[in-house]
Amino acid sequence: MEGFRTESKEETVPHGYRLEWTPKKPKNVLASSVEHIPVMDRLEDNASARCRRVYAHAHDFNINSISNNSDGETYISADDLRIHLWNLEVSDQCFNIVDMKPSNMEDLTEVITSAEFHPLSCNLLAYGSSRGFIRLVDMRKSALCDQQARILLDRENHGSRSFFTEIIASISDLKFSRDGRHVLSRDYMNLKLWDFRMDTTPVATFKIHEYLRPKLCDLYNHDSIFDKFECCLSGDGLQFATGTYSNLFRVFLLDTGSEEGLTLEASKNPNRKQPHVTVPKAAKSRSSFGRAHSRQAHQSSYSSNSEIPCELNSKLLHLAWHPTENLIACASANSLYLYYS
Repeated sequence: MEGFRTESKEETVPHGYRLEWTPKKPKNVLASSVEHIPVMDRLEDNASARCRRVYAHAHDFNINSISNNSDGETYISADDLRIHLWNLEVSDQCFNIVDMKPSNMEDLTEVITSAEFHPLSCNLLAYGSSRGFIRLVDMRKSALCDQQARILLDRENHGSRSFFTEIIASISDLKFSRDGRHVLSRDYMNLKLWDFRMDTTPVATFKIHEYLRPKLCDLYNHDSIFDKFECCLSGDGLQFATGTYSNLFRVFLLDTGSEEGLTLEASKNPNRKQPHVTVPKAAKSRSSFGRAHSRQAHQSSYSSNSEIPCELNSKLLHLAWHPTENLIACASANSLYLYYS
């Protein structure tokens, strides 16, 4: 991967990378060269979006994933317990293809956290769960696919188990590579690359929040341990990126074998040194069905006045890599930043 650099000032950062930040919004159609991103004209005040179609009343819980199928005719939507298959032309009917709701809700052991169609095979899809499982299912095998699944699970023992082990193993996002042979997954602590021919261990593991492991009790009390960070990968499948706290995101290269990667800040001054900020002890009010499920058997009595070594209120959850160019879009609060090499 080439270095990242700036329009106005070029600065070299460690590992030979250079950084570029652009304060201007790109056009909808990108230029053939990413060296010069054109400026989009200011939108008229009367510009508005129009809803084309509503696919309603199919989910009992908040939708966490939507993925288009490669056939161009169908898509899936997923919530905590079910995945539905839709036809783009039919808005009042869908087919339930994965159902994890037990007859007795007290027997519930995991929830669905993310789902995506295979980029090439219209019959394959993968979904992650709160227990750290990634299931690959084939819709040709049965109408209900949750019982006929190939499971990817990192079986390596990383030490003794604790109450937080399952929470931090929850899959917050997964993305297929363009060739469909690999899938990138993100949990709270790590970014992992999987090969479907190896279902017991990932091809590569990049540690994102290992420095926060001693602070898991504090993160739980602040509700930050339930933050869902997305991940993305480049079109060639050799570069990966994911967000973290303090408005930072990290970029890794597969062929270097390094777990360090490049750390960048989504801001107008990307190389600004981040201060350590202590987060107030009051927990956030955000909640979800999956979070309530994790909390129902445990109420943490731990408390600590120690400083958390990052700014938890400034987190970069959403980012996406352009399918053909080395261009990454990062959403931080109400701002969108583009980085390109």
